[in-house]
Amino acid sequence: MDKDLIIGDVLQELAGTRRMLEKLPQEHMTWKPHEKSMSLGGLSTHLVNLLNWQSAILLHSEFDLASVPYRREALESPAAVLQEFDMSAREIEKLISESNVETLGTEWTLRNGTEVIRRQSRAVALRTIGLNHMIHHRAQLGVYFRLLNIPVPGLYGPSADELANT
Repeated sequence: MDKDLIIGDVLQELAGTRRMLEKLPQEHMTWKPHEKSMSLGGLSTHLVNLLNWQSAILLHSEFDLASVPYRREALESPAAVLQEFDMSAREIEKLISESNVETLGTEWTLRNGTEVIRRQSRAVALRTIGLNHMIHHRAQLGVYFRLLNIPVPGLYGPSADELANT
């Protein structure tokens, strides 16, 4: 396990997620593409919450879904989303930099009450439940932006919107 690789991945994905959240439009925070979808504010709040999950992976040996609310109230403004994101991102960066290979290799459990959903090392949990889950919802945010005709920032190279401006 390479701690520097894990730190690099986390920092890159946090920066990309922040770039997306910087584009949130106040006037569309309650907009939903479908009745079963989260609102734009709800989705962006979920992205912020996923940073709390990442912290929990690094701080605790398990996470019990039965002990947390299914959904929290959506943050109401882009400024509130960015403020909470920045605070949580700093915490993750600190926790990861202070961690060691032994800690990252210890077992972590995701459960729902007595039901064990998965057991894996903290490093794998951080990758799958933390980063991959965040990337998934960040991509969903990109679809929301596209439907609202909001330019989508490039994350791994220029986006179609950025290429159109060159």
